[in-house]
Amino acid sequence: MLKLLLDEHVSPAVAAGLRRRIRSLMVYSMAGWREGAFLGQDDSVCLREAAAQGMTLVTYDRRTIPSLLKTWAEEGRNHGGVIFIDERTISPANIGDLVRALSRLYKQTGNWDWTDRVVFLRR
Repeated sequence: MLKLLLDEHVSPAVAAGLRRRIRSLMVYSMAGWREGAFLGQDDSVCLREAAAQGMTLVTYDRRTIPSLLKTWAEEGRNHGGVIFIDERTISPANIGDLVRALSRLYKQTGNWDWTDRVVFLRR
């Protein structure tokens, strides 16, 4: 079952919007997750804890996360899945489009096993 963790660059308003649209979806913003304990933490720390909690990371970070995923794959380490967003496709300021796109993705793939899955979000 898909459970989402929105990284620091995704507005907490997205989590609120998703909760209103899909009451069964477990979604947390980084600021609200674990009382904000993971804010500013290294990507590997956040990804490791998300995996331990069975959560999929939603991120705009296509600079550091892909290399981390490659390293983990080479080491045989699993992650809870990653959903990449391209800011040219959906701006971080466009809360509505982001909520709609994630809602659509959830409806299509919510029952998948998200372990080690990587998806690029579409508008």
